Amino acid sequence: MAKGYWVVLVDVTDPESYPRYLEAWSEAFHKYKPKYLVRGGRFETPEGEMKARKIVLEFESYEQAVECYHSPEYQAAAKLRHAYANSDLVIVEGHE
Repeated sequence: MAKGYWVVLVDVTDPESYPRYLEAWSEAFHKYKPKYLVRGGRFETPEGEMKARKIVLEFESYEQAVECYHSPEYQAAAKLRHAYANSDLVIVEGHE
């Protein structure tokens, strides 16, 4: 079964409130147990535009990655992310 990935790019607009999103996200994180592959670190942008934060999360399957995103736990957290940051999130299926 192919793994699933979230690729997330974030510019935090309200750094004082953003930790509320991280706290809310922890409920979905503990339920779905993704693995952080990228969280910060050095980067280069040879083409296009880039946001300040880059995150790649690996899930056991593409279906699990989609389920996590649509879960009530994550949707509650996503409302906070939308309030405190500008972000892009894509869910991608990996190779088997």
